[in-house]
Amino acid sequence: MTELDEAWELALAEAKQRARAAGRADVADYLDLRAKNDLLRRTGIDWLKHAVISLAANANRRGAGIQIEQQDAHRFRRGSATMVGSQLTLRRGVRALTVESGWPRTPRDGFVSGGGLAYATLKHFGRHRANAELLLAQSSRGVPQWLITEKGREQTPLSENHLREHFSLLLSES
Repeated sequence: MTELDEAWELALAEAKQRARAAGRADVADYLDLRAKNDLLRRTGIDWLKHAVISLAANANRRGAGIQIEQQDAHRFRRGSATMVGSQLTLRRGVRALTVESGWPRTPRDGFVSGGGLAYATLKHFGRHRANAELLLAQSSRGVPQWLITEKGREQTPLSENHLREHFSLLLSES
């Protein structure tokens, strides 16, 4: 968690206390929901980043020579909305796999369409057809779940096998 995230959580906690003290249960309930959704978002994004980094670390132990770059406070567009989050880039030679993940932080940033909590992309440098768009949603069990969204197709849950397929493109010679 970054210092900004910690400051944000502290500000939310203080706002909830002020709302409760002022008898504004509606505002306090909204802030509780916001905190719960932010936790789901961070958990889902952390899982995605750690899963990809784990694949790279395992490959590097076998001599793959993958460079890992991370950038926080990354902004990227999804339709008319601006997502704020992180960017993870794995590089091997001229190949690159970039994982962008985040969600709108302010009303001006817009919203995640499709009823999602966050959004992510898996981008392959020079192989645009292999790119994937992901939507973080809350499953029926209340846990965060990444869904692969493809135009004209039903959303399917993202699995570690899907990530391995994307990762194998980074390692491929052709």
